[in-house]
Amino acid sequence: MAAFPTVDKCKSNDRKSATVVVAEMVGCLLRDGSSFPYFALVAFDVGGILRLLVLLLVWPLSRLLYYFVSESAATQVLIFTTFAGVNVSKIESAATAVLPKFYSSDLHPETWRVVSECQRRCIVTASIPKIMAEPFLKSFLGFDTVLGTEIATYNGIATGFVCSSGLLIGQHKADALHKALGAKAQPDIGIGNRQSDIGLIALCKEGYVVPAKPKLEAVRREELPKPIIFHDGRLVQKPTPLIALLIILWFPIGFFLACLRIAIVQLLPLSLAYYSLWALGVHVTVKGTPPTLAKHPMDRKNSGQIFVMNHRTVFDSFFLYLALGCPITAPTYSSSRIIEFISPFKTVRIRRDRKQDTAMIKKLLQEGDNIAICPEGTTCREPYVLRFSALFAELSDQLVPVALVDHQSMFHGTTARGWKAMDTFFFTMNPRPSYEVTFLNKLAPDQTCNATSGKNSFEVANYVQRVIAATLSYECTSFTRKDKYRALAGNDGNVV
Repeated sequence: MAAFPTVDKCKSNDRKSATVVVAEMVGCLLRDGSSFPYFALVAFDVGGILRLLVLLLVWPLSRLLYYFVSESAATQVLIFTTFAGVNVSKIESAATAVLPKFYSSDLHPETWRVVSECQRRCIVTASIPKIMAEPFLKSFLGFDTVLGTEIATYNGIATGFVCSSGLLIGQHKADALHKALGAKAQPDIGIGNRQSDIGLIALCKEGYVVPAKPKLEAVRREELPKPIIFHDGRLVQKPTPLIALLIILWFPIGFFLACLRIAIVQLLPLSLAYYSLWALGVHVTVKGTPPTLAKHPMDRKNSGQIFVMNHRTVFDSFFLYLALGCPITAPTYSSSRIIEFISPFKTVRIRRDRKQDTAMIKKLLQEGDNIAICPEGTTCREPYVLRFSALFAELSDQLVPVALVDHQSMFHGTTARGWKAMDTFFFTMNPRPSYEVTFLNKLAPDQTCNATSGKNSFEVANYVQRVIAATLSYECTSFTRKDKYRALAGNDGNVV
């Protein structure tokens, strides 16, 4: 590889009409030289903790095969362990909903600098199968051609083996490129990172190598061609072998701790539950000035208030309840029955029928209930605030915006494709789950939809969305619940 200059020497000016070929994904387009974390993400998503455990157990074998037998043998071990017996649709779903978040946070800055300036983009990936890489490469990075290892299937089930063409390693990469672009085609730029890429790079007019620089900073989020707003999967951190080991060791401990925390929420009164949860690592930080509310139903003399929150997890209303120190009522839609069962405060199930939901919530407000509402209609993990439904602005002029930030270090307590009943457990299985609850100023009469303000409900909803986003330094979007579920689950998110 010494015959080729490093990729930072490549001039990216005036390359708009150029064709670039990237010889590999890991260690070349991505900074990380190991494909294990991406196989681990898929393994956990499609097979849970047991498949992740098996993958971790065979990882040392794959390393031995890589150094003493071949790169092909090492990769096939990971492919078989991750995919064998799995429905292909589940693998495709994980590739679309889970992996882009982790790929995008590891883009190599020099490689992407060159690729982003070229009009035609082609990549050959061997260590990560095509089924895992193609959705991200085409949808988020704009690659025209993705050549990669194909996995074998039988009746829609992955066998764990690769197709007869084998892995695209060494000369197979050059052959695949000739077949895709034409035998006489000569790409302008070739970028590789290992000895087996020489044959492919030599086909290009210019060749460059990506040196191993583990401390190199990845492409920043704001520099990505397309932001990752929605993503799914349960794991928060990229599961390197060490992180995967820690997850596996923590899992039984975390599940026991989750059961204990949930029992405390359900069985103990608020005053005792607050300090018991604090002792078990569940913390809430309150900012701003919470409004003074009646702690007992008999003390309520006026109609209730609506607390308008951005939506982070199924525990949003619970942490608002802890911060206020008094009962609230939370409308729910797609939350599991487990959430409603363990809730220490009243929950009411809405039907997405505007007339019925409006009548029910107005009745609760007239009875003095304080309502916690998340107008986004679904959770968003990234620093964005989705479009607010305007219904809350039509229900009352007693509106208190509340900005929420959640902290989860190991597991995500939300899912669009998985079993929502496990949201409660995954959130509380985190070693130290916490929230920041910021109470903003109650909306003045002229900021609401009352008869004298002249504002409509959409103006009020947009205003509250902007206020909460500005408080958190988040970005407002026009995306909705339907957009999220169409992107991650292929449906509208309706609960039947």
